Amino acid sequence: MPNLITHICGTHHSTVNNMGMREMQARAFDARNAQYLLIKAPPASGKSRALMYIGLDKIANQGLKKVIVAVPERSIGNSFKTTPLKPSGFFADWLVTPKYNLTDSAGGHKTAAFAEFLASSESILVCTHATLRFAFEKVGAEAFKDCVVAIDEFHHASADGESKLGEVVRDLIKEGHSHVVAMTGSYFRGDTLPVLRPEDEAKFQRVTYTYYEQLASYQYLKQLGIGYHFYSESYITAIEDVLDLSKKTIIHIPSVNSAESPKGKMEQVDDLLEFIAGGDASKVKRDAASGFYHVERPDGTTLKIADLVDDSPFRETVLASLRKVEQRENLDMIVALGMAKEGFDWIWCEHVLTVGYRNSMTEVIQIIGRATRDAEGKTHAQFTNLVAEPIEEQSAVTEAVNNMLKAITVSLIMEQVLAPNFNFKTKVPDAQVQEPAPGVPLLIKGLQEPSTDRVKQIIEEQLDELKVSMYQNPLIKLVTIQPDVFTPAEINTQIIPRVIATHFPDLTESQVNEVRHALLLDLNFKNAVSPDPGDPGPNTTGELETKHEGENVLIKLAKKFVNLDELSIDLIDSINPFEHAYEILSKNLDERILRTIHGNVTAVRLPMSDEEAAMLWPSVKAFTQSREREPNLNAQDPREQRLAHALSIVRAAKRDQATSG
Repeated sequence: MPNLITHICGTHHSTVNNMGMREMQARAFDARNAQYLLIKAPPASGKSRALMYIGLDKIANQGLKKVIVAVPERSIGNSFKTTPLKPSGFFADWLVTPKYNLTDSAGGHKTAAFAEFLASSESILVCTHATLRFAFEKVGAEAFKDCVVAIDEFHHASADGESKLGEVVRDLIKEGHSHVVAMTGSYFRGDTLPVLRPEDEAKFQRVTYTYYEQLASYQYLKQLGIGYHFYSESYITAIEDVLDLSKKTIIHIPSVNSAESPKGKMEQVDDLLEFIAGGDASKVKRDAASGFYHVERPDGTTLKIADLVDDSPFRETVLASLRKVEQRENLDMIVALGMAKEGFDWIWCEHVLTVGYRNSMTEVIQIIGRATRDAEGKTHAQFTNLVAEPIEEQSAVTEAVNNMLKAITVSLIMEQVLAPNFNFKTKVPDAQVQEPAPGVPLLIKGLQEPSTDRVKQIIEEQLDELKVSMYQNPLIKLVTIQPDVFTPAEINTQIIPRVIATHFPDLTESQVNEVRHALLLDLNFKNAVSPDPGDPGPNTTGELETKHEGENVLIKLAKKFVNLDELSIDLIDSINPFEHAYEILSKNLDERILRTIHGNVTAVRLPMSDEEAAMLWPSVKAFTQSREREPNLNAQDPREQRLAHALSIVRAAKRDQATSG
C-alpha cells in the first residue's frame, strides 16, 4: 500500500542568534522569566538545549539555586549531559557532575542521592520521572524551594488524582516557591485525560513551536512519508516488503501479549536477526565491547544492530554504546519493544517501522519523531506501520477495525500538524488596517473574533490538542469512515461543540462557538492545501489554489471554487471537515479491506445515547416528511440507519415515560 501522506518539509531558513540559539530556543528563552513555563515543540526542535539556557539564566539572574531535570526513561538522560554553550556565545556552560546524572547507571540508592543533591552546593541534577516522584514523597515540596523542576515529556503527567507525577506538579504549584518548566512534543495523552487541570494550566506561560515551523527549517530532510501496510500471516515473513536494509531503521516489535506477536520477544528478535542474515543464524555475532550485533548479509556487508529488547545485563552495555554513537556508520538498526520512542536521539534514523497496532496516538507520534531529525544525507523520513490485515472471516475483525480507526486517526493528526497556518480575520467593511500576522491571510464574513484572552489562547496555542481530543471521539471516528452518517450541519453545529465543551469545561456557550469557528476554519483550509493522496508528488506551497474569474478571486474549497469575496462562516458550516479523511482511505486501502471496515463499523461505534438521539430527532422528522416513510434500520444508506436507530431510542424513551407516568 502506498504512503497515505507525504509532505514536503524543508525550505531551510534556519538561523542561529549570537548566543547560539535556534529559532525555537530563542522563542523559549524570551519567556525565561515565567515561573511556570510550558514548552510545546516537536522532536529535534531543541527543547533539551532550550531548557539548559533557561535553567542557567534562572540560576544566574533570577535567584534560583538548582535545576532538576526529570525524564521518563534513563536512555533520554543523555540529552541533558554536560554541554559546552560558551563557544556559541552563551554566558555559561551546562555542567552536570557525573555523580548527579542519575540516569547514567542502573540500580543504586537514587532517592538518597537526590536528597544529598538538594543539601549540596551542586546546581544541576538529571533523573527519571520515577526518581523525582520517590524523592518528592521522601522530602516534600518545601525541600524544592528555589529549585527549577524541569519535566521532559510532560504528557506523562495527568490531571487525574491518581497521577503521581501530576501530583508532584500540583503540589509544587500549590507551594509556590519553585519554578516549573514543562516540555513535550505531544501535549495530549492516549487515554484522553487532560495533562493539567484548567486552574493549573492557566498559570503556565506557553511557548509553542509547530512541526511545520520545525520541518521548514531543515537543511537536509525534505520529505516525510506515513504509510500503513498489511500482512496476512506472520509479520516476520512480510517484513521483507517494507524493510529497506540500506536505511537507518528503528524497528518496534509487537508486545508479546498482542495478537500480532507470533512468539516471545527474544524469539522475535532472533527471527529478525536471522532474516537479516539471509536465513543463516551463524552470521549473527554479538560484539562483546559494544553489545551490538554484527550481522553479515548475503552480499558481504555487515550491519551493526542494537537490541533494546534484551533486558539481560547486556542492555547496560548497549545503552552505554548508544550514548557514544556520533557517526552515521556507528550503527545501522535498533530493535526495540518499549524503548527508543520518546526523547530518544539517533539523528541518522530515517525509517521507523512499527509492527502491530498502537492504541495511543501519543505513542505513535513520538515514534514518528525518532525519524524526523535533520541529518546530512537524510532527505526522506518514513514511518511505516505493519499491521494485521482485517479479513471478513476472522472472528476478531471488530477489534481489527477498531485498531484500524486508531491508525487512521494518527495519520489525520500528523496531516494537521504538518499543514500550513492561516491568519483568519473577520471581514468588516471599512475596518482599520492592521499589521499582517504570519500565515496566509483570509477574511471571513460572520467569523466571531475571540472575546476573551482565554479563547484567544485556545485558538492560538491549543487547536492541535483540541483536534486530538476530537479525533478520539467515537462519533468523529464514525464520521471519518462513513462521512454520510451525519450531515455537515450536525457535525459542525452539534457534535463538534460538544467535544469542545468537554475539552474546555470552563468556556461559556458563546465562547465554545468562537472556538468552533476557528477549529472549522483550521480543518477546512488545511485540508484545502493538503496534498491529494495518490498524486505523483505533493504540492504544499502554503498558498490556496486560486483562479480568477473576471475581477473575482476564486479559491478551491471542498472540491469547488468559491468566490473569495463571498467566503463566510455559514459556507464553512456547510462542509464536512472530515471528508478528506475518507478520501485518503478510499484511495489507498484496497476494496476488500475498505469493504470489511464498512461492513463492521456498526460494531465499532458505541451505542447511541439519548442525547445523540435527541440531536438527530429533527432530522428524523425531516426524513419522514420528505420521504413519506420512516427511516429503516436495514437500509443500505448508513445515514438512514442512524436515523432509524435514533427513532427507536426516542420511541423507547417515550414508552418508558408513559409507563412510569
